[in-house]
Amino acid sequence: MQLRTSRVSTGLLLGLASGILAGSAASAADSPPDLQGIWTSGTLTPFERPADAGTQLPEEQRAEQQRLAKEKFWAAGHKPGDVGRDNDAFIDQDLKILPNGQSSLVVEPADGRVPLKPAAAQRRDFNLKNFDSFETMSQWDRCITREPTTMFPVVYNNAYQFVQTPGYVLIVAEMIHDARVIPLSRDGKSAHADPRVRSWGGDARGHWEGSTLVVETSNFNARGWIATGGNAMALRGVPTSEQLRIVERFTRVDPDTMQYEITIDDPVNYTAPWKIAYPLTRDAKYQMFEYACHEGNHAIELILRGARVQEQGEN
Repeated sequence: MQLRTSRVSTGLLLGLASGILAGSAASAADSPPDLQGIWTSGTLTPFERPADAGTQLPEEQRAEQQRLAKEKFWAAGHKPGDVGRDNDAFIDQDLKILPNGQSSLVVEPADGRVPLKPAAAQRRDFNLKNFDSFETMSQWDRCITREPTTMFPVVYNNAYQFVQTPGYVLIVAEMIHDARVIPLSRDGKSAHADPRVRSWGGDARGHWEGSTLVVETSNFNARGWIATGGNAMALRGVPTSEQLRIVERFTRVDPDTMQYEITIDDPVNYTAPWKIAYPLTRDAKYQMFEYACHEGNHAIELILRGARVQEQGEN
């Protein structure tokens, strides 16, 4: 009788242990990857593909391309007679072309160029050359935000801190310290806010597709530019519309690398959706400090005043 009880108890324990192990394995399989930490995105790879380049730089040409890109980068801020740019002390000192050799950040369409509509290009040119009002100037110059594309690389402050909980992902950008709070759903069917609720950064909803965090954002206010940094090239100054939809994908491919992709769909300004892709690098030693943009920001006042002085000289 005692032997039988022992056998029953052993069988019960083994059954319970198997159930616990199976549950733990299922839980581990369902657990999303940990994206937490500070990630950086600075690069010298051009936003759009140069006309004479293929999709990939041959490996034997990458060292020379790095030298040329770095030389061009530093020369750009020191042209004789130019007012220059940010102090060199603020600029990322060791930017490099992407290690995978892709020749542009834009990967779709196949030609590596943004499919801009003529009307959008005309509006861009107006935004860049008109200084009648601060309202046509970029939201970055105005110290409001870098949304809706805070993760486009620029020449400094290219860091992002990820904080992750079961129901949310928080992404804090170093530049203008934008903080994106992204609610997560299990099935990717979480409804966006009412279309009447609009903002610079839109309304983001996230979900996991396997090991990839997918973030879909809509409800933009159509009051700013799609890109504010000069290294976005021909895209800088292009307006946004209320039809703008953005899908981002974050995939951690190894402990120190996360692949980032962003697809822009705005039928008002582009003939087709387009996508950029590049890796983010984890940097455990990087320190993010407050980006106090409005403190001492005289740029808008001086630009508008300078435009009025130029107008007086032309009359």
